Amino acid sequence: MGAIHVTVGIRNPAEPDRVWKGRFLVDTGATDCLVPRQRLESIGLAPKGRRVYELADGSEIRMDVTTADVEFMGEIIGATIVMAGAESEPLLGLTALESLGVEVDPRNQTLKRLPALRLK
Repeated sequence: MGAIHVTVGIRNPAEPDRVWKGRFLVDTGATDCLVPRQRLESIGLAPKGRRVYELADGSEIRMDVTTADVEFMGEIIGATIVMAGAESEPLLGLTALESLGVEVDPRNQTLKRLPALRLK
């Protein structure tokens, strides 16, 4: 399967006019979204805590996290955002996809909106 990218807006919930937009890699292996720290700080977001994440190679890393409004496919959801290094590619994680009711269509390499959100 090839890479799927989507334009995403990260919005400061306390100051909705402060938004950063970027091209995100859709990563169904990532639980949370990931954005370079300086992009988040530029819209007034600061760390709210730290979490331990497991990387693809099995190692663990403790990273700062914050929360923000995440806008893609014409809708907004609240999400946990990992504050990453400057060279990190922005990632759209599985929790944000599921919160919006979107799944990856691997055959067409697109995002597909589900007819209804799952509550079960």
